[in-house]
Amino acid sequence: MIDAATRKAFVMAGHHDLETIKTMLKANPELLEVAFEWQPGDFETALQAASHVGNSDIALYLLKHGAKPHITTAAMLGDTASVQHFLRSDPSLIQTKGAHGISLLVHAVISSNRDLVHDLIAIGATDGASMALNIATDIGEVPVIQVLLEETQPDVDWKNL
Repeated sequence: MIDAATRKAFVMAGHHDLETIKTMLKANPELLEVAFEWQPGDFETALQAASHVGNSDIALYLLKHGAKPHITTAAMLGDTASVQHFLRSDPSLIQTKGAHGISLLVHAVISSNRDLVHDLIAIGATDGASMALNIATDIGEVPVIQVLLEETQPDVDWKNL
């Protein structure tokens, strides 16, 4: 059993620290799929952490070492083929949320893949449009901003508190 402090440290590193991920995973391969519970019902793995902050280097490293792929990670990576594969296998995944309840649409916006964002919206991934617009604005992704404004109804005054 991996103690809570170690799980938390690994998940925290998943957000931003590839070297710590490498070191900890080498020392304890069981960390690959462990989750830390931030609040009741809010679990996060290192892969989910990398995915919702757009850290593709960490996500790809974890996937290469056997982490179970998730549709949110595929969306963050802009991997349209994998996202489509997930959705063909289970269309209900269009409503998937990652760690902290962050929507599939938000993960797609992080990829800066305008076409993926458009395609997901077209088949119903509109949850989280306000957060998605906020992120697209933060990263200066004008084509994605245009898609969100034209194809969803985001609250343009939404703030990430």
